[in-house]
Amino acid sequence: MFPADGIAQSKALQKAAQRYEIDAKRSGVDPTSEDGLPRSREFLRIDSSYYVGWMFEGIYKMDHAADYVGYKNAIAPLEKALYLLERDYGKQLSTRSSNIQVFYPVYNYQVDYGRIGYSLRECYANTEQPEKVVALMRRTLKWKFQREFILDPYNFLAWITHRYRFYTNARYSFLKGSLEENEALAMRYLDSSLQMLARNRKYNDGLFMPGYDVADKMGVYHYKCILYSYALQIDSAEKYFGLMRRNNALPHNNYANFKSVCGDFRQAAKEYSIASGVESGDKRLQEWAYYTSILDIGKAAPKDAVALCNGMIKGYGSTPGFGWYNIALSRALAYDGQLTNANKALEKAAGFKELHIGTTLGQSHYDFSIQLQRLMQKEQEIQLQRFEHKDWWYSPSVLGELGKLSGERLMLQYLIINQFAENPERDRVVYKLFSSESTVGWDEVWFLIKDFSTAFFVKRFEKELKENKRKAVDKYFRLFLAKLKLKQDKTKEAKALLLQILQDQTTDKEYEQLLLARTYEALAQCALKEKEPKAAARWTYELMRSYPQLVPFSGLKAPLRLRISGNDAAAIAALKNCNFDFEAAGSNTCYADIRFYTQNNRKQLQYRLIDAQGRVIVKEQSFSYKDATQAGKDVALRLCNIGGTESAEKAIRKEVKK
Repeated sequence: MFPADGIAQSKALQKAAQRYEIDAKRSGVDPTSEDGLPRSREFLRIDSSYYVGWMFEGIYKMDHAADYVGYKNAIAPLEKALYLLERDYGKQLSTRSSNIQVFYPVYNYQVDYGRIGYSLRECYANTEQPEKVVALMRRTLKWKFQREFILDPYNFLAWITHRYRFYTNARYSFLKGSLEENEALAMRYLDSSLQMLARNRKYNDGLFMPGYDVADKMGVYHYKCILYSYALQIDSAEKYFGLMRRNNALPHNNYANFKSVCGDFRQAAKEYSIASGVESGDKRLQEWAYYTSILDIGKAAPKDAVALCNGMIKGYGSTPGFGWYNIALSRALAYDGQLTNANKALEKAAGFKELHIGTTLGQSHYDFSIQLQRLMQKEQEIQLQRFEHKDWWYSPSVLGELGKLSGERLMLQYLIINQFAENPERDRVVYKLFSSESTVGWDEVWFLIKDFSTAFFVKRFEKELKENKRKAVDKYFRLFLAKLKLKQDKTKEAKALLLQILQDQTTDKEYEQLLLARTYEALAQCALKEKEPKAAARWTYELMRSYPQLVPFSGLKAPLRLRISGNDAAAIAALKNCNFDFEAAGSNTCYADIRFYTQNNRKQLQYRLIDAQGRVIVKEQSFSYKDATQAGKDVALRLCNIGGTESAEKAIRKEVKK
């Protein structure tokens, strides 16, 4: 018989040998590799009380997760690994030293803690458990690591506070009582992070290569950029983006968001393009793609946005971001006038359970974007009825449909305004028109406010224009003010504001075509109120030239002369029933070349649109048809560059069917 202490010593030696074997076998094996999961099982068979097997399993599952269930399944092994590591190696975790002989033996344990903690943090965050995220970060801080090794607790406390900034401590205990207090708290966390780096230099300067702390500081600056951009503290944001750029650590997507907020859309597009190469392949929303689609709409290139969104949907499938890409696709289709397909894409987004990974954009942003698009598209449906039936007030069937659509619009407005009234971010995000946390285009905001309290919004946007420090954005506030003053019948004031926009030297005519088009549209409405039909025709002509897809939904009669060869009386009658000014003449008139013919026993319609100077607005295209009346309506829309391009239409139909 062995004495009790001998048995215990023998078991201890056996356990030490088992752990030595595990440490030897894990060398050179990345837990995220395909060998990670089999190795985790092997390590657990050897010694399930050692944290390494649980760590490998948890990190592997977290890295390969792409939905809620995947992240949920990774939590248990990670929690087990962290518990075992703290239980068995607390002394090693709490060691702080500038002596290499003291620090080196504990180094791997502290690095492992960072990897486990980081993975567990991601799982909690991606399963919407912010209280557990905060508890984990505070638990980590108690060890007082001299280097954090990717976990960065103060930085992530700042991020999680910012992400849930619009809630209060009534819902989450780690928050303060208001959005402003939450943002201030997030900034204090970042200051604490910098202070901790400074305090730890006495331990680390002699252990690591010179410049070791640059990456640590860049991590703090990354979040400072986010907070300053959101607060529209332009100079401070530029300062920290500049520091990151000089250290080759510029976060291109965030910088693009910032430049867009400042009204520099050309630079934003360049930065998104760089981000597309850096971020491509991540299992989360590719923000560069979502926001590039909005820039394309601003360029009067919604078809480019449609192609981009379809590509993202096809390439990434039903992974995180799928719902966002469908929202973006719906928006692009709506600006291209393809309302049926836009609605189908939007319903796909509404029916998808989006997982908001690695982004401060949450479910409230997602729901708001869907609801606002629904409202905008309902307004377009109403205007389309009026466009396709120029004498709509004489048609009982059209009046009935308009009544139905108007009722649906009213219900949507009621729902959105009730949600909007409870949104503490409306001052910082919506009324600013451009914000780093906005998920809708500036033009969409008009559909939210246009039917409510005009006097209130006049005061609001006068205040924004006065206080705004982003000069390139001033013209957008002027546009909103002009449109609001039009509703108040203050036509001269509205016209003066609109003409200021056209004279603004900050306008980028390539990237701000939507702004110019909405300005032409409003000027045409001013001219109609002033009973100046020639001026109205001129500005509507400019609208047709700059962004023809907007014309059918504007309520304006675009000047259009028809040059028809061949004949199909029913199709021509349906076309002439649409809301164009077919009697227009002179230098402010577009010309539609239309040819009816038969090919392979199929009726064909060929068309193109040019301006008065012969510049092509809609390139020559053709389509086959059976229903002549529908063909007449279709060509009216196609002359406004809606739809068209057969290959693009097939791609859209294919995506919508999915």
